[in-house]
Amino acid sequence: MYAFAQRPDTRIVDEPLYGHYLRVSGATHPGRDEVMAAQNCAGEDVVRDIILGATDRPVLFVKQMAHHLVDLDLSFLESTQNVVLIRDPAEMLPSLVNQIPNPDLRDTGLALQVDLYNRLLGLGHRPAVMDARLLLLDPRGVLTRLCGVLGLEFSPSMLSWHEGGLPQDGVWAPHWYHNIHRSTGFAPYRPKTDPFPERLRPLLDACRPYYEYLLQHAIKGPGSS
Repeated sequence: MYAFAQRPDTRIVDEPLYGHYLRVSGATHPGRDEVMAAQNCAGEDVVRDIILGATDRPVLFVKQMAHHLVDLDLSFLESTQNVVLIRDPAEMLPSLVNQIPNPDLRDTGLALQVDLYNRLLGLGHRPAVMDARLLLLDPRGVLTRLCGVLGLEFSPSMLSWHEGGLPQDGVWAPHWYHNIHRSTGFAPYRPKTDPFPERLRPLLDACRPYYEYLLQHAIKGPGSS
């Protein structure tokens, strides 16, 4: 999202279905009441008015979380270009527990990402898959290839941004965006070195097949094998 926000041809929207998800799921997330007060929590209205609505730029980039796409008619995805962003659960889960102390498979979104990917394949679409590690290893190469898939020209402006966040950040940013707010671009990839929490190992085992399935379809930079 931060990369696409730097493009002059692009309008970004940050997780417009978060309030809908909190309403229908009853999930307890940091800042739940604030999020629901800040957004239209009627998912079908959000799809019609924001995701498929008019925009003042040639490109509308809508950041979504897969687990937010619940209790909705998902046929709108046939009218959008879809990109699936994944991250190795061995690196993602230790971070997730900082906001959700006892996450389950739904909280990771991985199973839902696979369902969405296969659903779109069945409709004749081929959604792009981006892996966080591959992106950090070669931001320019991966983003150039992604833009090609989306029918866009790559812009070098996508590689950096100002520290401190974006005006378009959701009200949940203080709970979730600490690292991105300290960044000014894509940091070099550094694998986690802390021991993996044993209590999360069953969830890691449940996540692994979904992640590996999507990883085989991930965009790689020109120098990757």
